[in-house]
Amino acid sequence: MRDFIVRALLSALRILIPRRRPGRHTAEHFIATAPPTPVIPPSPWSRPWTGPTKAEAAEIFRRQAEADEARRLREHHLQRERRHAAALASMGIEYPYTYDGAPFTEFPVGA
Repeated sequence: MRDFIVRALLSALRILIPRRRPGRHTAEHFIATAPPTPVIPPSPWSRPWTGPTKAEAAEIFRRQAEADEARRLREHHLQRERRHAAALASMGIEYPYTYDGAPFTEFPVGA
């Protein structure tokens, strides 16, 4: 019976006398030690499409096709010039043929 009375008095004192600092199981403790809210980046699906339009894409592909055609014509011209130089060389005629990155700078005269 004494234990019951002591417990009742202690619980009455706890209600009447506030604690000095919040305990681990109080709302103040959880608010004070709550982790910060995470920063979530905005979803890319929430923004409208920012890529090229149909007309811009068509222009990009048209310029790419023109560049490919110019490259193909340049290669065709170089191959034709190489064949012409080889045909003249087989007849013994000197042809001043050179190319980018050639190890020589001038065509030898009288060789």
